[in-house]
Amino acid sequence: MRGWWQDLTDLVLPAECGGCGAGRTVLCTRCRAALSGAVPRRVRPVPEPSGLPVVHAAAPYAKEVRAVLLAHKERGALALTGALGTALAGAVRAGLAAEDRGRREAVAEALGTGTGPVLLVPVPSARWAVRARGHDPVRRMALAAAGRLRRAGTPARVVAVLRQRRAVADQAGLGARQRLENLAGALEVVAGGARLLDRGRIVLVDDLITTGASLSEAARALRDAAGSRYAERDRRRTAVYEAVTREGRGEQWTGPRSERRKWVHGAPGKAVPQVAGEALHAAVIAAPRDSFEINRN
Repeated sequence: MRGWWQDLTDLVLPAECGGCGAGRTVLCTRCRAALSGAVPRRVRPVPEPSGLPVVHAAAPYAKEVRAVLLAHKERGALALTGALGTALAGAVRAGLAAEDRGRREAVAEALGTGTGPVLLVPVPSARWAVRARGHDPVRRMALAAAGRLRRAGTPARVVAVLRQRRAVADQAGLGARQRLENLAGALEVVAGGARLLDRGRIVLVDDLITTGASLSEAARALRDAAGSRYAERDRRRTAVYEAVTREGRGEQWTGPRSERRKWVHGAPGKAVPQVAGEALHAAVIAAPRDSFEINRN
């Protein structure tokens, strides 16, 4: 495990840029621009797993951005946390801004809730990974992002209510279906955690999306917790949010009324329960470049 003196050394005496290796800087201007210089955008993996919330990413996962994420996560370059938190905060803001105001107000009115603060829920790392790395990179970045949002005038806090309920295998080298199977049922909300999500706009946060398996499983755990706590409101909430989700994804019914169980995207029509009165979003630092490209139209 890293000692406190190593953390302090990284903060005070940066040896090289975390993205390109340039000397005497934490993150050079070019790498900082690659990380958070562009407008965050909606991303969708292909195939898109069931239950995946709307996800916005700050940058494509390539070159300097990949190097920065790996330096922070695997090599404990904690001086990069601030820059990563800034990029993550941008993705959070983009997701919330993309949600149509009128649609959001209709949901809030139907459920009798307001908007509330932004609640950042980190996707938890495996316990063995946290022990090996000496820190939890996603939670650390979430705290930095929350601070950045607050300084910009957006009330935000980190609500780390998710935990692993069973061991999972290392995701490296697994395909999309294998990742879904590996993570199915692996996460849960801690006892009493659902109460912390009663008021606010919930945003799941992670460093990276590849297949979407981790975010889908995290969203499933939040929805299950919300369903057990708000069972008496499920019917009304699902009816409202189902319509909002379908419209928000740009999906339309096809075929005659008798066959309206097929979507343009080919996914079965399915009600997606809401969590704590607001649409569930997700924000990440990076995503594969092709997951951005399918959103051009």
